[in-house]
Amino acid sequence: MKFLIDMPVSPLLLRVLHVFGHEGVHASHSGKDCASDSELLDWARREKSCVITADLDFPRLLALSESDGPGLILSRSGNYSDSEMCDLLERVLKTVPPEVMNRAICVVDKMRIRITKLPLIRSK
Repeated sequence: MKFLIDMPVSPLLLRVLHVFGHEGVHASHSGKDCASDSELLDWARREKSCVITADLDFPRLLALSESDGPGLILSRSGNYSDSEMCDLLERVLKTVPPEVMNRAICVVDKMRIRITKLPLIRSK
């Protein structure tokens, strides 16, 4: 599975991804360090990559687009150290199957993982 790590998240998460046999790129390593959230989502969608972020704009953009991807791992509820972020990601990778992760928003904090399947369809 492929992942795009957003700017607010440490590149150290690449190590966790590699331990679990996944590919990953940090936005700063791919020339996307100044890209908008929309541009990052479009890039991740084209590359079939799941986004790892702490930025609340990503779920909003996915909701507005009513898109079924890319998948999103969102860390919430605190300023985590790099070590804590690695632990959160490891918990998600151990718990959530790739086929679910690719088509869902996985919100993770110290206590739980919430999974919301995509697309998010607004009621009219």
